Amino acid sequence: MPLNQPEQKKEDIGLEKALRPLDWEHYIGQEPIKKGLEILMQAAKERNEALEHILLYGPAGLGKTTLAHLIAKEMGSAIRITSGPAIERVGDLASLLTNLTSGNILFIDEVHRLNKTIEEVLYPAMESRSLDIIIGKGPGARSIQLELPSFTLIAATTRIALLSSPLRSRFSGGVLRLDYYTVPEIEKILSRSAHILGITIRPKALSIIAERSRFTPRIANRLLKRARDWAQVHKVSGIDEDVVLKTLDLLGIDQKGLEEADRKVLDVLMTKFKGGPVGLGTLAAATSEDIQTIEEVYEPYLLRLGFIERTPRGRVATAHAWQHLGKSPPQSPLL
Repeated sequence: MPLNQPEQKKEDIGLEKALRPLDWEHYIGQEPIKKGLEILMQAAKERNEALEHILLYGPAGLGKTTLAHLIAKEMGSAIRITSGPAIERVGDLASLLTNLTSGNILFIDEVHRLNKTIEEVLYPAMESRSLDIIIGKGPGARSIQLELPSFTLIAATTRIALLSSPLRSRFSGGVLRLDYYTVPEIEKILSRSAHILGITIRPKALSIIAERSRFTPRIANRLLKRARDWAQVHKVSGIDEDVVLKTLDLLGIDQKGLEEADRKVLDVLMTKFKGGPVGLGTLAAATSEDIQTIEEVYEPYLLRLGFIERTPRGRVATAHAWQHLGKSPPQSPLL
């Protein structure tokens, strides 16, 4: 399974929680967001009010869940955690909201996967702290309104475009975009993670992992753990440059952080479609990948590297991509 896929083993999830920053001092990066949240939280505490609703969006693995936990800790609030797919019925949402107490935080991950019926029930809950429920069906149905305590909804999504405009507009506390990390920021995160895991790692080895981490802390930490595993199995004391390079070679991760699946997308784009343009659906079929997987997992990083471009006619491989895979682009036809 590629490291950039959202599915994770249970042991990895447990270690990821252990590596999660527990205070703002150890939450590295995302400085503009941290500064904005600091003012928002301080103002709410001075007014003795619940924090306004917040929407966090950006690629997976950048720390949206960690931010939600840190906000709850800073506000001294209990946090309830769920996800869009887990809220299947209006009753599920009603149960969550009616069990909140004043000042609680409800965190909904993958909020873009809420169905529209639940979204419509959520609007008054966010705006006026009330819950409208329909009891019964047909002519005898009646509506009741339940008052809710002052609570804060923090929602996270990797696909903000799928959220309806009415839902986005109700996040009065702000719609905050998490961006990819810089290599120096990833190095700091890895250094902290190595200390927590009791790993001895040389600076050069740490830098190589950071450079191939796709600018994502979650992936960087996974690569660090896989290098630790390689060193342990091969009875090597400490992690040096050689250990990291052999680990990355075993995982099929190249100098740019591309995995086999990334290279397959580029290779198919080049060999079958002469570099494009090609529609996303056609590219997905040719690579035997799901459209959503290409759009959410592979494409964001390839776009950031400048290896592909989105055009009105479809995806196009750039000169950088041809060069990276060691291929020659087709010659332009003579006019």
